[in-house]
Amino acid sequence: MFPNRLSRRLTLTALRWSAVSRTCPPSCLSTLSNCFLQNQTARNKDGFHSESAVLRGALCSQCRFKSRPRETQRRSFSLSGANVVNSAPAHVQPYLRLMRLDKPIGTWLLYLPCTWSIALAAEPGCLPDVGMLALFGTGALLMRGAGCTINDMWDKDFDKQVARTACRPIASGEISRMQALVSLGGQLSLALCVLLCLNYYSIALGASSLSLVITYPLMKRITYWPQLVLGLTFNWGALLGWAAVKGSCDWSVCLPLYFSGVMWTLVYDTIYAHQDKEDDVKVGVKSTALMFQERTKLWLSGFTAAMLSGLVVAGVSAEQTLPYYVALSAVAVHLARQIYTVDINKAEDCWKQFSSNRNLGLLLFLGIVAGNLLKESKEI
Repeated sequence: MFPNRLSRRLTLTALRWSAVSRTCPPSCLSTLSNCFLQNQTARNKDGFHSESAVLRGALCSQCRFKSRPRETQRRSFSLSGANVVNSAPAHVQPYLRLMRLDKPIGTWLLYLPCTWSIALAAEPGCLPDVGMLALFGTGALLMRGAGCTINDMWDKDFDKQVARTACRPIASGEISRMQALVSLGGQLSLALCVLLCLNYYSIALGASSLSLVITYPLMKRITYWPQLVLGLTFNWGALLGWAAVKGSCDWSVCLPLYFSGVMWTLVYDTIYAHQDKEDDVKVGVKSTALMFQERTKLWLSGFTAAMLSGLVVAGVSAEQTLPYYVALSAVAVHLARQIYTVDINKAEDCWKQFSSNRNLGLLLFLGIVAGNLLKESKEI
């Protein structure tokens, strides 16, 4: 025991010296130390303390970026979310990470149901409204950031106890709750500006989703179905997109599309929740991953069948053509493979399978667009 403690102390001291030598800012150093202490009991596959891995994970994005040689920085830069955040001024980076701009997959998953709805609402033979797609993309970016901010404000004490979330800006102390509240106000104000660009029906419909955005983070405390509430929240765009284009909802299309989106969220977010199931038990929060346990794949198969059924109904109601159903078949294959191959006891694989849902959503969007374009040729 004594050698292990001494090793951790020496490692932490070396870590602090290294951070200072790299001109690591005080806020980052505090975060680094907190993350190390939170994660010092993490174990690798062989059962030994994997402190080098913990230290690499604890390093803030700014220090990881600064520690690379300048020529490597220039060569490796890309437009990925993480690199965009790393290239921002140091005092801005915690706010960008609070919005999860370094992990854009959540924004995609919020945005894609909007694109489905907008594309389905397009006139036969026409492409979807590009301006509307851009407007909803901006709104998805802002509302996802606002949702993450609210989540982190509610979950500050929980996040400190979970290895994967201990370095989040509020949990680590980089950003205070008051600073987060001011940031939240700015994001919601900008999102309101986007919403006001739509028709009155859409403004009322969009505003009604705010209660879901605010209450979702609390659901994990009281129910094993927080993923269902997330689905109700994340797929509101399936209703809003059609209303923004048409002026009101056609419920024969919008409701089955919304239902399918909710089922889709139950699939991918249950997979996501399996990353944290051990920590969730310790902290005392609930999820579908904990409820389903080894029956997870059976439940996911049921959600997938329900999702595909809803998409068929939406397609028939919208008078979609062959390309839509071809894309739907590809979506079914993608989901079947995802459920069959995912290792729910391996966090890395859960993240990989979860992230692949962006491609699934884009595939369905392209199928809707192609199916809508074919309507014109059938009418001529």
